[in-house]
Amino acid sequence: MPQTLDASAFDTPRILLAGTVDYAMYDRFRDQFAAAPDSGLVVIELSTLGGDPEVARMMGEDVRFQSDINPERRVVFLGKAAIYSAGATFMSFFARQNRYLTRGTRLMIHERKMDKTLHIVGPLTTCVASVKALLNELEQSIAIQNEGFSNLICGSQVSMEEVLERAPSNWYLEAREAQALGLIEGVI
Repeated sequence: MPQTLDASAFDTPRILLAGTVDYAMYDRFRDQFAAAPDSGLVVIELSTLGGDPEVARMMGEDVRFQSDINPERRVVFLGKAAIYSAGATFMSFFARQNRYLTRGTRLMIHERKMDKTLHIVGPLTTCVASVKALLNELEQSIAIQNEGFSNLICGSQVSMEEVLERAPSNWYLEAREAQALGLIEGVI
């Protein structure tokens, strides 16, 4: 089990990210991650009010993949001020013992959102296909969302039932509460 880190370990994060989780952040993340050392501690500091959950998943997969390639490198998440939505998705890719938040940081967990209008016009079989396509999209989005929730709560005292009950109304947790529930390793 990796050692619990103290504040001195977070003095000079290698990767600094702030703002909306989007493709521009992904580019900054990739550039900084490529320049990070292949061994030792690599801290990724993030502050975000959210953004694109698929970009967060891409960043998370990069962390997972690079951690498998370079097991002598410990990649650690440090959330600062606000870790909302896609930020929580990104955090879920880190093992619980590699998740830290600064004092007073708020973590916000919610369900994915969709904003679509389904306009049905044309031959009936085409109409049915359009409805099924949207239903498939919804079902897959829910499955992906729940995989992220499962990763986030792994090793914590939070059950999937609790996340599914609280996420629809935006579940906010202060850093110490997240630590008490076992969602993160420590508060810096």
